Amino acid sequence: MRTVTATAAAVTTALATGVASVAVGRLASDAALKAPPGRPLPTEPRLTVHGTAAGQITLTRDLAALRPGRYGLAGDGSHAVVGPVLDTAEHGADTVVRRLEGVTHGTLKAGDRAWFTPNLYVGNPGTALGLDHTDVEIPGELGPLPAWFLPGARPTWIVAVHGLAATREHALNLIGPLHRRSVPVLALAYRGDVGAPPSPDGLHHFGETEWRDVDAAVRYALDHGARQVVLLGWSTGATMALRTAALSGVRERIAGLVLDSPVLSWETTLRALAAARRTPGPLLPLAVRAAQGRAGLHADRDTGTAGLHRPAVPTLIFHGPGDAVAPWRLSRRLADTHPRLVALHTVRDAPHGAMWNADPADYEETLRRFMTPLV
Repeated sequence: MRTVTATAAAVTTALATGVASVAVGRLASDAALKAPPGRPLPTEPRLTVHGTAAGQITLTRDLAALRPGRYGLAGDGSHAVVGPVLDTAEHGADTVVRRLEGVTHGTLKAGDRAWFTPNLYVGNPGTALGLDHTDVEIPGELGPLPAWFLPGARPTWIVAVHGLAATREHALNLIGPLHRRSVPVLALAYRGDVGAPPSPDGLHHFGETEWRDVDAAVRYALDHGARQVVLLGWSTGATMALRTAALSGVRERIAGLVLDSPVLSWETTLRALAAARRTPGPLLPLAVRAAQGRAGLHADRDTGTAGLHRPAVPTLIFHGPGDAVAPWRLSRRLADTHPRLVALHTVRDAPHGAMWNADPADYEETLRRFMTPLV
């Protein structure tokens, strides 16, 4: 009798542990499958504001606070633009001073918590950049997709696609330089974005379903005067661009790809985000399996998806080893495997999706050289 009781207790404990593990795996997978737009990924640290002065802001000393370049600094209800570190400014051993270029909205005061974001601009092309644009609706398979259209004289359009935890405001960083070169830009909001239809299951799919909205944007561009298009994508937006170039029925009109911090292995990215949420290492495989089960994702090793990461058109990748979300080594491997089509522009000390922010002038010049023969 004691043996039966002990066995029953062991089975109950194992079942409870199994249920708890599944629940933890499901919760961990939310880091990617339910990443809210406009909020920081779990890899992005929160910094404390220690004070502001004329043209200066003092932040907690952290590797993030020491990054080179220009960034948005977002808090709950606030947004500012910060520039480089001011090495000559007085500060304590646990703080760093950066140039404060301006406060877009809200206030920044001592004790506030904030995080770096690639978005230098908020709003739309008119309010943020003073550029005339048209709000258009693209017919998507789930319903109308809002987009900004900025006209230009060139026959090649850019279709810009934001990535994980971002919004189409991310494209504002490049809309100005592209507009100055007379390149038409279509900046897309896709399923799950504010104003766009929700995903049927309420989850992100790492581009496996969202690419169809990019395809709809390409078709819209071709129907409205584009001779060909170049797809510009960040993060999972880059994944969508790759899929669209491989699967679209009008892929012969896609002239090139510009991929910033591309997610080339959703499993690796999901593990990184789950680990940043302090998920124990032994439970990370459960997060991957939970994502597969919930979102119907294909395993990275599936031969049916391998060809989607083999560009057939000129491709420029901006990426760097500082990316903690999407490994740079996978971009390096893609460029090494396809040297005639794929060029990798390595950006040091830049976080995921923020390759432009680290050195805007270098990024824009590299993009200009790539785009010149395509437009």
